[in-house]
Amino acid sequence: MELLSIACFAVLGAFARYAQSRVVQRWLGQGFPFATLSVNLTGCLCMGVLFFATAGRMDPLLRGGLLTGGLGSYTTFSTFSLEVVTLLENRETAKAAGYVLVSLVGGVAAVALGAMLAHAWRVS
Repeated sequence: MELLSIACFAVLGAFARYAQSRVVQRWLGQGFPFATLSVNLTGCLCMGVLFFATAGRMDPLLRGGLLTGGLGSYTTFSTFSLEVVTLLENRETAKAAGYVLVSLVGGVAAVALGAMLAHAWRVS
């Protein structure tokens, strides 16, 4: 049942991301990644509210579906941000800083490496 709940909410989260991205791109254009930024920020807001307001107050299947499925498919950045806040709340500042640094620098480096590999394969 847990996987089914996550899967159902994941579909809704993916649709919501698509819809919001389209609306934001129509309003603000594509010269800056406003659509992704808006998804990440609204996802983080929703993650913070849902995670902290529903702890012990919501059916675990519904909560898991909303948090992992819905917001997880809407934006994984919200999960990343929640994990950073949790580390900071636990006074694990060095871990939080390391996680942010490695995630951002590592993520950009991984995309750059992927782009280089794709270009190399295309040339071959």
